[in-house]
Amino acid sequence: MIVMEEKKKIYFASDAHLGLDLDGHPIDREKKLVRWMDRIKPTAKAVYFVGDMFDYWFEYRDVVPKGYTRFIGKMAEFVDSGIPVHLFIGNHDIWMFDYFQKEVGATVYYDSLEVVLDGKNFYIAHGDGLGDPSLMFRFLRSFFRNKFCQRLYKTIHPRLTVPFGYAWSNHNRRKKIGSEGENYLGEDKEYLVKFSKKYRLSHPIDYFVYGHRHIILDLSIDNDKSRVIILGDWIDKFSYGVWDGTLFSIEVFQE
Repeated sequence: MIVMEEKKKIYFASDAHLGLDLDGHPIDREKKLVRWMDRIKPTAKAVYFVGDMFDYWFEYRDVVPKGYTRFIGKMAEFVDSGIPVHLFIGNHDIWMFDYFQKEVGATVYYDSLEVVLDGKNFYIAHGDGLGDPSLMFRFLRSFFRNKFCQRLYKTIHPRLTVPFGYAWSNHNRRKKIGSEGENYLGEDKEYLVKFSKKYRLSHPIDYFVYGHRHIILDLSIDNDKSRVIILGDWIDKFSYGVWDGTLFSIEVFQE
């Protein structure tokens, strides 16, 4: 007799940057992500993808970027089997509109989310713009999120905008790889940690869960009353978060 394992875990992953070509085989990382989804499916009761799952994404009314069929199809499979998929926009795939809601059935978040999971208060966000003092970053973020600018961009043919978008996004990601900013800056300098500490003063959050920074972090704050989680990435770390209803852990997918 086969005993089915109880579905009781919530999974978190971020920053796959699908489409980013680092070694000439970008589809291999997508396949690995799908294999991970197959691995967790028997025990998953929900999955949160916390931003930048795509290195570039822009939806026209009748056109979306080609590719990613394995990942998109696997998300739809999860939803069809009763496992909710929660998809956050990041700073690379900021231009999600209604495709994933209509075609996949995913819930898409355009900002942070506060939610109670198994009696614990979670604050979930990609993390871009939270505590970052860079004026240029804030300008670009507001520019890309501006509805009028998005409508203007849509008037340009995809033949021009899609190659430009991929080139821009790939250039920015490559420029950051190996830089000092990709390392943990320390508790007193890490923007997401500083933001969480300040936010925790007026909000009883038990777990802050972020992507964006491409580092793996599990830090207790406020006298161990709260934890700051940064999930790593699916470029070279292949790390993810697991909430089993009692404990939150960060694990690495190994085959």
